[in-house]
Amino acid sequence: MTPSQPVRTGRRGDLHAGWVLAMAWLWLGCTVSLRTLFLPDEGRYVGVAWEMAHASDWLTPTLDGLPFFHKPPLFYWLTAAMLKLFGPAEWAARVAGVAAAGVVVAALYAVVLRWRGNGPARWSAIVLASQPMFFIGAQFANLDMLVAACISVTVLLGAHAAWQFESGQPDRPALAGAYAVMALGMLAKGLIGIVLPGLVVLVWLAVTRRWRTMRRLWWWPGWAMFSLIAVPWLGVMQARHADFLHYFIVVQHFQRFAQSGFNSVQPWWFYVPVLLIFALPWSAWLGCALMRRRGGPAPTGAPPHMPQLRSLAWTWLAVVVVFFSVPESKLLGYILPALTPLAVLVVEYADALWQRSHTARRARWICAVAAPMVCVGAIVVYAGDNPKSTRELARALALARGPGDSVAVLDEYPYDLMFYLRDVAPIRVVTDWSPAEVAAHDDWRKELADAGGFDAAAAKTRLIDAAQLRQAVCDGNVRWVIGRTERLQAYPDLIAARRVTSHGERSLWRVSRAASGCAEPVAGGGPVQ
Repeated sequence: MTPSQPVRTGRRGDLHAGWVLAMAWLWLGCTVSLRTLFLPDEGRYVGVAWEMAHASDWLTPTLDGLPFFHKPPLFYWLTAAMLKLFGPAEWAARVAGVAAAGVVVAALYAVVLRWRGNGPARWSAIVLASQPMFFIGAQFANLDMLVAACISVTVLLGAHAAWQFESGQPDRPALAGAYAVMALGMLAKGLIGIVLPGLVVLVWLAVTRRWRTMRRLWWWPGWAMFSLIAVPWLGVMQARHADFLHYFIVVQHFQRFAQSGFNSVQPWWFYVPVLLIFALPWSAWLGCALMRRRGGPAPTGAPPHMPQLRSLAWTWLAVVVVFFSVPESKLLGYILPALTPLAVLVVEYADALWQRSHTARRARWICAVAAPMVCVGAIVVYAGDNPKSTRELARALALARGPGDSVAVLDEYPYDLMFYLRDVAPIRVVTDWSPAEVAAHDDWRKELADAGGFDAAAAKTRLIDAAQLRQAVCDGNVRWVIGRTERLQAYPDLIAARRVTSHGERSLWRVSRAASGCAEPVAGGGPVQ
């Protein structure tokens, strides 16, 4: 295959990638404060970051004060830093996702500008940033956009290094960047940060029979850099907790990927309609262009390396979709790494239509206006009443409780409670903690039970059953209870508790020893009823 050559165009109209990054951040972050944290994901990951922001140990993520190793720490570090600087604001909790998404847009622009020119670069960035799924994903405070960004930037840098090498240009800076970002992907969500970008680049090079380039990209100094960034945290956690690596790698990676029984079971074809629907209106351009041209010749004057960019994007899209279609459990956020190659393909194939037809160009600009309106409209609708949020209950509790008053929650763990309560003191979680009950649910129970396995002493006082709750109330250690209103009937000792307020699905109760039928101590003798 003929080596790729960079596009030699004038700089007129070209934007510096730094300006693209700034504009992407402004656009993607424009609605970050419009809604409360959504449960469970936003509340869970922001709650862990909130605890970390107020802890002396920023190495061990904790959930209710218990070591929480479902995911690695990069998101927690970034979000904890923002919360430490700016306090418990929703916009600060969402900065990591916005920042990561903006970096992807800027990286895509810079690479396409280098190898395809200004027009394709500009429109690739516009299409990516205005896809509704990308826009919403950027403003969702969980790990999905962060790891998607690491995967996407690693692939872009790896491809750029390959083209640099094949065209006789310096390739080591891009290659070093690819290995460094891949290490951040490992710290963002584990092995997926290595496996997915590695698969994309290797399959692409194998399909195009570029074995020499493949050998060039396997760079031992790069792996040394990767190890220096990604391995130390793993080593420290294993030194502190003997079962850490087995739990983090075997259980959370391989077992969760291979086994069924987890949440959100979907059919194998689930992600195909998801991509087509949530990338509208841009995905329609790809379908229209493919039907009209059936992948026909490149536009007049297109550089010879254009098919390489197309083959990269098709390989990238296929690998991501197939990889995440294998497990039975499928969540929308998993497919975010496929949005970047989808944007590339839209521009690569629709560009011929845009060049030939004035009507197509006008329709393109209509989409460029309509897509952002859809994005903002979706957030506004999404920002409606959130009955699962504990913000209002937390505000009422903060006003009513006295110093040192502790809280218990019934049959759930409201992840966002401590964030909105502006507190980090662990709460007592009351439910049936028997192994059979825990194993039957892939939810907050299992997360807390797993975390408790790394600190059994602390778990014993925080993960309690109904009998232990009554004792805690009688000992004066629990004065407030939060739970779903109907669940109080399952706790007869709390029937006489005074309901202070309700919001959505939950209520807040004030409990007392007398109302709970506790024995009162008498001077010089034992308790009397």
